[in-house]
Formats: sequence, C-alpha cells, structure tokens
Amino acid sequence: CPYTPPHQYQLVFPRQVIRSRAVRARLHGITLQDRFLGMTDVIGRLGSLTAPLFNWANRFPPQRWLMEKILGLDHSWRLPVYYRQTFAQWFRSRPRASGVAADRKVALFYTCTVNYSDPETGKAAVAVLEHNGVEVVCPEQRCCGMPAMDGGDMEATVKAARFNVNSFLPYVRQGYDIVIPGPTCTFAFKQEYPLLLPSPETDEVAAHTFDLCEYLWLMHRQHLLKTDFVRNPGKVVYQVPCLLKAQNIGNPSYALLQLIPGLELEMVDRCSGIDGTWGMKKQYRQLSLQVAGRLLSAVQDAQPAVAVSDCPLAGMQIEQGTGVTAIHPVSILKQAYGL
Repeated sequence: CPYTPPHQYQLVFPRQVIRSRAVRARLHGITLQDRFLGMTDVIGRLGSLTAPLFNWANRFPPQRWLMEKILGLDHSWRLPVYYRQTFAQWFRSRPRASGVAADRKVALFYTCTVNYSDPETGKAAVAVLEHNGVEVVCPEQRCCGMPAMDGGDMEATVKAARFNVNSFLPYVRQGYDIVIPGPTCTFAFKQEYPLLLPSPETDEVAAHTFDLCEYLWLMHRQHLLKTDFVRNPGKVVYQVPCLLKAQNIGNPSYALLQLIPGLELEMVDRCSGIDGTWGMKKQYRQLSLQVAGRLLSAVQDAQPAVAVSDCPLAGMQIEQGTGVTAIHPVSILKQAYGL
C-alpha cells in the first residue's frame, strides 16, 4: 500500500518497487507484456477507431487465448468496451455551456479510461461541475504515464509528464484548477510529476491539481456546492481506492454521497487487488483475486443497487468478481441532481 506522510521511516515501499522495475527494464529491456500494457493511448485510439469490431475481437475466445500466450494478459480479465465516439470528441462537439461562473474554472484531465471506454463518467463530471456554475475546458493531454511506469518504462513516463505539465501550465496561470476523475492520474500529477520533472513549473501544476470529488467537496465546504438533489439512487456500497488514500485528503467521495437525502450508503475500505496493470497479468491474476477477496465478499453481502469507486480498475474488479455494476461517485451525484 502507498506510503501516507508523515511517518518516522519515510520509506515509500511502492516507489522502491517502481525503482526496481526501472532498473530491471534498463538492464534487460522492457518486456512485451509491460510495453503493451503501458500503451493505453495507442490501444485506446485503435479500439475507438475500430469499434465495435475491436470489442468483438476482445471477447472472442481464440483471440483471448492468443493474447494470454503472447502478451501474458489473463484470459479471464474482462477487457473494457471501447466507444466509437471518444469523450474528447463529444466534448468538442457539444454546445457551449451557459450560466457558468467566470471565477470558477476547471481544466479537466479526463483520463484514458474516460476518453476511450467510460465517456459517461466524463459527461457526468462535466454535468455536475457546470450545474454548480463551474466553467470546464479540456486541454490537449496524453496518458498520465502511470501504466508505463508500472512496467519500468521511465522514458515514456517522463515524456508523458512533460507533455501534460506543458499543456496544463498555461491554464493554471490563467486561474484554472486541474481536476481529474481518477485517483491514479491525480496521484501522478500531485506526487510523481514533481519527482520526475523537478521544477517550479511542475510544482505549480501539482499545487493546483485536485481529484474530482476532492474539488467538489472543497466547494461544499465553501458553501458553493448545490444540494438540490431530487432523486435517491438506492443502496450504494463505496470502495475507497488505495491511491485516493495515498493523497491524504480524507474521503471526499464518501462525504459527498452522504449529502444525498435518504441514500443508503456503506463504505468498504478494502483493497481491490488490481494494482494498476499487475492484476491483469496471467502470472498474478489469481493472487490479485485473493487480495480482492474481502472486498468482493463485502460487496456481495451488502447486496447494493450499485457499487461505487473513484478507481475505474477497482470498479472493473468489483463488477467481474460480484456481478454488481460499479460506477464513479460523480455518476451518483448526476443521478441525484436529476441531470
């Protein structure tokens, strides 16, 4: 689990693991498995361009057998569905929003998952932010680089970090906050980028970066968040992602959901066992499920209408392990607002 400061030892064990992978990659090269899993942007673009054929191929048993043999991607891991229209394409084609306040401005880093395989979460984020009078823009962006870092490809990670810092810095200097609907990417911006690219500019970007629900909760604390909820989404189980805890910001998503009148809410503070790309790999898949066992049992025992997690990979693990639909907290907020 990630180190959360302060602690007397100040030993960030996951970072030691990443360093070990980076050294191994430099000495022996990056494996085909890690290179493939680190190419989220490339795979996402290909999946969107060729959907629905790409989705059919990813569920075709002989194709999955080949992927397992060649790439080491476990055949039981259910690959995401890719959408023909990406979130970025939808955002560019939509009419300009009216009635937003010029003093609250957000530059949305929408994440690879949202862009290619979960556009509804991105649409929900935009709807909730604009409902609360926030202007939303989407600067040019690339994958945050964390999947490449998982495989020890530090060159690709640094390249991604440099691109995103250079792209978002002008917006920060124009008064925009960076908001991200995924704790892994938020963690990268806040804590990894300053280490990979130490500079005042990177620190400036990191200081203005917020997880989506963290940003909304800060608005609530400043009495700026609307609570005109009109719907009750039913019983919800909320899973706390590890990389949200690592940001040391409390549980803003859980706190936000508690604002919805009558919502039956249960929190499960258990690890999903997915750990980025690790839990997808054939050699670790069964161990990943063992780690996730207590989380999956807790979700099944609760019998919720829906499970909720800020982390899309944790959500996928929950869905595959329990059959319960898993969505982002902002989608619950969108439903509750009646948007």
